[in-house]
Amino acid sequence: MQIQVGFRIAFSFPQPTALVLMLHLHPSLVNHIVKPENLVITPRVPVSWYYDLYGNQCNRAFVSAGLVTFENNAVVNNDGKPDLLGVNARQHPPGELPDEVLIYLLASRYCEVDSELKDIAWSTFGKLPAGWTLVKAICDYVHNHIRFDYMQARANRTALDAYRERTGVCRDYMHLAITFCRSLNIPARYCTGYLGDIGVPVSPSPMDFSAWFEVYLGGAWYPVDARNNTPRIGRVLMARGRDAADVALTTTFGLNKLESFSVWTKEV
Repeated sequence: MQIQVGFRIAFSFPQPTALVLMLHLHPSLVNHIVKPENLVITPRVPVSWYYDLYGNQCNRAFVSAGLVTFENNAVVNNDGKPDLLGVNARQHPPGELPDEVLIYLLASRYCEVDSELKDIAWSTFGKLPAGWTLVKAICDYVHNHIRFDYMQARANRTALDAYRERTGVCRDYMHLAITFCRSLNIPARYCTGYLGDIGVPVSPSPMDFSAWFEVYLGGAWYPVDARNNTPRIGRVLMARGRDAADVALTTTFGLNKLESFSVWTKEV
């Protein structure tokens, strides 16, 4: 199938401001793009780009004071199949993991593996079989532990906060599940991108960017979603990192106000 993805976001800036943007599709999708992306910033400004430590494509720009809009649109090929499950994939002992995977066992800004969550993880899940059974148990637990509420979203909520407050949005589900996985020696990394209502009832809520995570089992990465807690069709990746701090879609080095925000994801 083919999926159209895109967005239009507008900010107002009280003064000229430097930006880092992570608004492109992930470079791993280059061979799946049918209609190329066209990132447009209005008013027009020079834009440079680079790859960050995690392989995400980033842009740098310097915008003038006033209203600035960011728009993009693309069409990508998708196999139309639900998320691949790692049911038979084994969990690697830490000593067997590739060097580049070890970072996804460590604590990060929103995933406090070095907190009381480590003890909670072992007391709650420590007697379960390693591997996919353990990952599924963690997702089931987090899915039921947190109540989804857009009105309770906040940018500084950590995994431990989400565990205590028991409310949040998709990123909070992922941070808590990632932290439990890492505490139990399962490498886990945060993902952000597009996920439309394909193969599921249409949600009445406005479309937004989505979060999920990936676990490393059997020498491969598998997508997992503690919020929806079911295999989904049509994930379109934009960025990966240790947690949401590594994949901020817009980073502004100055004051700004969000004026409008729309995202679209639909089967062509």
